[in-house]
Amino acid sequence: MAKPRVPSAAKRTETAAGEPLLEGFLRAGLKINHMRMLIALEANGQVSTAAHLLNISQPAASRMISEIEDLLQVPICERLSRGIALTAYGKALARRARTVLLELREAEREIGELRTGRGGRVSLGTVTAPSINLAVPAIKRIRELFPKIEINIEVATSADLAGALLASRYDFYIGRIPDDLNPRLFDSRQIGVERACLVVRRGHPLMRHARVPIEDLTTFDWVFQPTGSLLRRTLEGIFVSRGIPLPDRILNTSSSFLTLVMVAQTDAIAPIATDVASFVNSADGLAGAIDVLPTDFNIDLQPYSLITARNRALSPAAQMLHDFILEQTEA
Repeated sequence: MAKPRVPSAAKRTETAAGEPLLEGFLRAGLKINHMRMLIALEANGQVSTAAHLLNISQPAASRMISEIEDLLQVPICERLSRGIALTAYGKALARRARTVLLELREAEREIGELRTGRGGRVSLGTVTAPSINLAVPAIKRIRELFPKIEINIEVATSADLAGALLASRYDFYIGRIPDDLNPRLFDSRQIGVERACLVVRRGHPLMRHARVPIEDLTTFDWVFQPTGSLLRRTLEGIFVSRGIPLPDRILNTSSSFLTLVMVAQTDAIAPIATDVASFVNSADGLAGAIDVLPTDFNIDLQPYSLITARNRALSPAAQMLHDFILEQTEA
């Protein structure tokens, strides 16, 4: 085995100041077998054992170690009285190499499942409106092509969705990046603007008006999303900007289903996404017993985006659903 070398300060500076580290290693010639060698050395502490695991000779294994050190310009291992031990540099790369190889194995498995029609798995989070006009059509398409792909979808607020994405519970989500999170943690592509409306039951007394002024709304019960939600803050801002007192007879719920039930069975008013209201009322949808209240103001929310975690690759199945959703926005 070649004697470990410590690179000169000038060489280290050149490497650190250059292109991103992994990209630089790959361009320099770091190979899959180099990664396997590092993992084998870390696990066994013997060049001979690592060579056996990779089905190569011990001299070939020693040459491979020298190649890795030439590429990285740092020593990756040191001799002990019995065997070798990885340096801090070697351990760092071995840890990353294990992740890379695991991801490649998972990609190979998933691509094989997609090829044979056995499936794959996708977890998607979304705010309400795009769940209907973007996610559902994309899911229908992917189910037609690959019916055995397992798809998990959850509708929630952007704050909940962003936290779940960072915790790796979602592959990606449709929504917004919360103000209290570092936007550098995400890759984001704006794909639409969410609009909302007010809904009431069929035959509601306010439906007698061609256009209902905002000051007439405060005397009725309201069903709101929890305090701090984007839709609620937007509507409260409209009341405040017009100098109208906020409603004080309020039921708070994050459940869209309970919201629609309360509206359909009482005189309550509720703000919901316009796409949801349109679907509930359509013949192809639920043909529900609600009406959109004609108002003298619009409820426009912040644009929503297709959001992934930065530097986290999507699985083949997740990438497919991601791309289908993008195609829906461009149709």
